[in-house]
Amino acid sequence: MTDVPLDLGPQTRVVARLAEAVTDEQLAGGTPCPEYAVRNVLGHLLHLSVAFRDAARKDLGATTDTPPTAAVPDIGPGWREELPKVLAELAEAWRDPAAWTGMTRAGGVDLPGEVGGAVAVDELVIHGWDLAVATGQRYEPDPAALQATYGFLLAAAEDPSRGGGIFGPVVPVADDATVLERAVGLSGRTPGWSPS
Repeated sequence: MTDVPLDLGPQTRVVARLAEAVTDEQLAGGTPCPEYAVRNVLGHLLHLSVAFRDAARKDLGATTDTPPTAAVPDIGPGWREELPKVLAELAEAWRDPAAWTGMTRAGGVDLPGEVGGAVAVDELVIHGWDLAVATGQRYEPDPAALQATYGFLLAAAEDPSRGGGIFGPVVPVADDATVLERAVGLSGRTPGWSPS
């Protein structure tokens, strides 16, 4: 592998394994994202993987121009084959050092390549947690991806222009919270969330 800030491969494989274990009966279940069922989190992971794959390749167009709030994402009938494929393509695209340089676009927002990579990692780690807790699976994110996500979310939470966080108001966590719990809290989620 060439020299890039972070290999997304270990975290994309974690997400792919979580998705593979989701049963059809779990697709309608709730998640830490109030307006998203499990099927919507999977749809979001599918769409963001395509968007950030294309952002890394600087292949800008329809996939990179759609704002994330355009519609609640969903899965199609072939998602079980499609999601692991695009996750692998996402990781491969970000192994190119050129992906991390210059400008790119994702979600209709122009941003530096390095920021695009950081956002992709953050999305994989936090939505991986969403998927794991919603489906009762053990979650062990890639340690390097988790540390990068924590740093990214901490910087965003401390930025007064962001209003206390990227995804929503920061949720306080215990002093002895793990790095994962801290990242989850910084993302606006409650680390102890479980399906009702």
